[in-house]
Amino acid sequence: MQTGFLQLPLGFPSRDEVTFDNFVAGQNREIVTGLKHTIHGESERIVYICGARGQGASHLLKASCHYAHLHQVSSVYLPLSQLKNLSPDVLLGLESLTLICIDDLHHIAQLPEWEEAIFHLYNRVYDAGGRIMMAANDLPRALNISLKDLVSRLSWGIIYQLQSLTDAEKQAIIIARADERGIYLSDEVAKYLLTHCPRHMGALFAVLDVLDKASLAAKRRLTIPFVKEILELS
Repeated sequence: MQTGFLQLPLGFPSRDEVTFDNFVAGQNREIVTGLKHTIHGESERIVYICGARGQGASHLLKASCHYAHLHQVSSVYLPLSQLKNLSPDVLLGLESLTLICIDDLHHIAQLPEWEEAIFHLYNRVYDAGGRIMMAANDLPRALNISLKDLVSRLSWGIIYQLQSLTDAEKQAIIIARADERGIYLSDEVAKYLLTHCPRHMGALFAVLDVLDKASLAAKRRLTIPFVKEILELS
């Protein structure tokens, strides 16, 4: 397999590259530092990230692959929420890569073939001297995974539990993201989005995508009345 950063298409389209630089860490700065050390082979080879939706676990895994690519470390990002409907055979041979990032582990709980496949991939990567980063919405023993040996493996390395961003941090993030695109987003409009839209960052970024396109098409600034009109909010 060719060395590089392998990633499947994910979620909604976005113009924004997912990196450590545009991850607003808040209380999670130590985690970013730890992931970089793992990528360089300077720290724990097994990393488990626990975080609820919107806390940034997926961002961190994709940013890890991006960072690995910049430093000529071969990597792959595996979103199990999308892969679970395929054959687990898609995992075969991935141990030839240095860094394996497995996202959405909770999605394969109670799927015996996938649990077995992840268990065997884990063992192959570990035996080959590779690094494994995993993320799920809860701690390993709370995932309802049937294969006890897999639950045990998930707990082998370091476990990071993500801390939620404050509203002020979320507001700063979407204002900064808008600014990167050349869009002026006032504090009032940013606060309105936080109040009236789903509060996890993935959803807020998707809303910003919609507003960006609408603003360009209508040649209008992002005001609260315009946002209400485009998002059909009362």
